[in-house]
Amino acid sequence: MRTPKTLLLCFPLLALSLTSCSTADSASQSESATDATGNPSAASSSAPAQIGDGHGTLEGSTEVAEPQLHLMSVDTDGRIDLLNLADETTTSVGDVPQVSATSTDGRYLFASSATTGTMTIVDSGMWTWDHEDHFHYYSGEPKTIGTIKGEGEAIVTAGSSATGVYFPDSGKATVLDNDALAKGEIRVRADLSTDPHPGVLVPLSDVTLLTEPDSAGTAASVQAYDKDGQAIDGATADCADAQGSITTSVGTVIGCDDGALLATLEADEVVYERIPYPAEMSSPKATEFRAREGRPTVAAVAGNQGAWLLDTRERSWQFIPTDVPLLQVSAVDDREGHVVALADNGRVLVLIAETGATIAATEPLLPQTLANPALLAGVELTTDQQRAYLNAPAERTLFEIDFADNARIARTFDTDTVPAHMVEVGR
Repeated sequence: MRTPKTLLLCFPLLALSLTSCSTADSASQSESATDATGNPSAASSSAPAQIGDGHGTLEGSTEVAEPQLHLMSVDTDGRIDLLNLADETTTSVGDVPQVSATSTDGRYLFASSATTGTMTIVDSGMWTWDHEDHFHYYSGEPKTIGTIKGEGEAIVTAGSSATGVYFPDSGKATVLDNDALAKGEIRVRADLSTDPHPGVLVPLSDVTLLTEPDSAGTAASVQAYDKDGQAIDGATADCADAQGSITTSVGTVIGCDDGALLATLEADEVVYERIPYPAEMSSPKATEFRAREGRPTVAAVAGNQGAWLLDTRERSWQFIPTDVPLLQVSAVDDREGHVVALADNGRVLVLIAETGATIAATEPLLPQTLANPALLAGVELTTDQQRAYLNAPAERTLFEIDFADNARIARTFDTDTVPAHMVEVGR
């Protein structure tokens, strides 16, 4: 199905108000900061306030019956489009020029520019509120919240109460308050700094983890900081050549040279656990993790040999070999154990965790994009409970893939611009 519908209008509030809790499948989900007007944002070290009415409701939002799943894409000129996966309409919601990388926490688009040294936050207006045994779904007005300034390209990692913004080129690290973001404000909880190095800044509830480099400029350890930005005595752990991080339902993962470092909070104290690679490991280590949001098992590319699966609940690794090298891989972590991967030939593969078998594959979806390294760098394969999504920039197409149905292409969405970057929001 090709659906190039475009509405260049203000975004509608999808209107079904609910007055009671609705149940859902629990397996589904400083100085340099400026707000949208360009004014400096107030710093605050206070504990996060409760959002709205305690169910995720905020002024200007509407509670609705179902998840408001959308694909948010950024074209090569910086135009941001929001594709509604329910009615297949597309709305233009602003622009962010010279974007080099994007990420999301399921609600916000974090758009980084290596050229300008900035990271811009765009609220999609769509989110899901986890109320432990069920979920609430909300729709609101999309808007640009503001920008964080630094040097080079920022790495953004979202946690439950804070969002970390790290600039490797300068070692500058900023911790943003999530409650303020939900209200359309940028409030800096803490400013941290370290020597410039490729590393990570990871929020863990009210604690923040920041890698520290050795004399060679390589990440060598992880230090925990409290909500006021003060280093916590004794809350440090070795993590040679730290690369990649992800938050699971168990805790926070950071990739290290010898395996994974799992950080959790117990009685408000940071606890580090090492999950070493198998003793017989000969495959390249994991450096970037992907998974369906909130699940314990995550996946990572293992060089050109296949994929790693890390089960943070069982504290174990599994290596899955593939016949072709992978560019990206994501663990769905559903009952069937689906793992979805993008191969270097442009096919989307479906693997099964238990056996490691590849059970399905699409036709090549990126023939033109594969020939353009600049566009290939922005390709993103993302998964939710039922579908996988892939942007094909040179082909000007977004793909929806049913990984549980023999990698069937469920829908294709043609775009009138080049969708250089893409994230899924509303989950």
